Amino acid sequence: MAGRVPVLGHLLALSRAPHFKLTAWRRQYGDVFTVRMGMEDVVVLNGYTAVKDALVDRAELFASMPPIYLLDAITDSGKDIGVARWGTGFKQRKGFATTALRNLGMKVGRGSIEEKVREEADCLRNRVVEINGKPFDITYDVTLAVANVICSMAFGKRYDYEDETFRELREAVVTVLAGVGAGQIINVFPLLRFVPIVNRAGNNVLEACYKVRNVISEEISRHREHLDCENPRDFLDFCLLELEQQERVDGLTEENVLYVTGDLFVAGTDTVTNTLMWSLLYMTLNPDIQDKAQQELDAVVGEGLPTLSHRAQLPYVNACLLEVMRIRTVLPQDVTVQGYDIPQGTQMLMNLYSLHMDPAYWPDPDRFDPERFLDAEGNVVNKPESFMPFSGGRRVCLGEQLARMELFLFFSTLLKSFTIKTSEGAPPPNADGVFGLSLTPHPFQLCAMPR
Repeated sequence: MAGRVPVLGHLLALSRAPHFKLTAWRRQYGDVFTVRMGMEDVVVLNGYTAVKDALVDRAELFASMPPIYLLDAITDSGKDIGVARWGTGFKQRKGFATTALRNLGMKVGRGSIEEKVREEADCLRNRVVEINGKPFDITYDVTLAVANVICSMAFGKRYDYEDETFRELREAVVTVLAGVGAGQIINVFPLLRFVPIVNRAGNNVLEACYKVRNVISEEISRHREHLDCENPRDFLDFCLLELEQQERVDGLTEENVLYVTGDLFVAGTDTVTNTLMWSLLYMTLNPDIQDKAQQELDAVVGEGLPTLSHRAQLPYVNACLLEVMRIRTVLPQDVTVQGYDIPQGTQMLMNLYSLHMDPAYWPDPDRFDPERFLDAEGNVVNKPESFMPFSGGRRVCLGEQLARMELFLFFSTLLKSFTIKTSEGAPPPNADGVFGLSLTPHPFQLCAMPR
């Protein structure tokens, strides 16, 4: 395959946008091909048929994670959920976390966390009102709002946006996300962690993770002092009860609790924040689509702000979010390991981006068009073929329902309250994205004009 050089393999060819390059190579080499990552071969699966076959139809075989140096270093070799190897420990921890989050409101209807999400959406709205339509980068405020939802579930409290601990927590999460992408070379050549300058990104990630765990550790101590075994208030309470009772997770340790709660923070903040940022970017690029979504919101919601009960009556608003998740998959690659007709331990890379940009399923895939997710009657098509924004199979995102709830409430609240556009004379924002742990937009400024 073209682009291979000694020692580095295809790393230089993949550059900083591997999702683009792999999808281009798919057109040349087909749905399954091998790339050389340093000294190892990695089999890449592209397209709906190949990826679904691996993630869903052969879920057991594709459920594990291969050793990835930086991710293993920040989770102590998979003591969390996201990086943990497939097995009893992973299954029990994921099952426990899912049940705890449902008990804490990750569901629609009575007992839902909707009120807390709406409270954060209203705080974000008020922050944007203060800017008074001037150009600004909303990323910081969006990240804080989304992180506060996780804080409510994990710690049972929200932070003031100016709180120093909260700001440090947010900074640490951003550092982890950027650093894991920038430190990919250490994953391929772990010995480079000892080389000054080259190891800077990896060291920054480890230091930031240490800060996150410190905050969680302090919260664990605080929760222990006020634990009510009959009335767990938040995720850490559920974890402390499980540490005492050992009913659902064999051998659960406080270390596991630290790493699993860290997963909630990093993954729960990153995916929702990035998807919201992409949604605002595409609204600035498509004012006609934004206007149509706002007309629907005005007709259905009236004078107030949207609630989850409005979601079923807002098909076009929902279709806008689904199209954002298609056109800019924030998790372009999902790495697993296969264990059948390829030698045991061979790394497999699922190119999820290729599913969502496949012209066989999505004609003119680079065009932003929410109508793709509406049927002839105007109803939302939530789960079309070749659409897996939250991955699939055993590794499907455990916070999918919470993420969908947050995306709808934050996005619809902002659109109902503001018209989003670029400042007069400014170039349109760059829609290519920056590849890190996930795909993030290039920094951009917008004007949020009160409606």
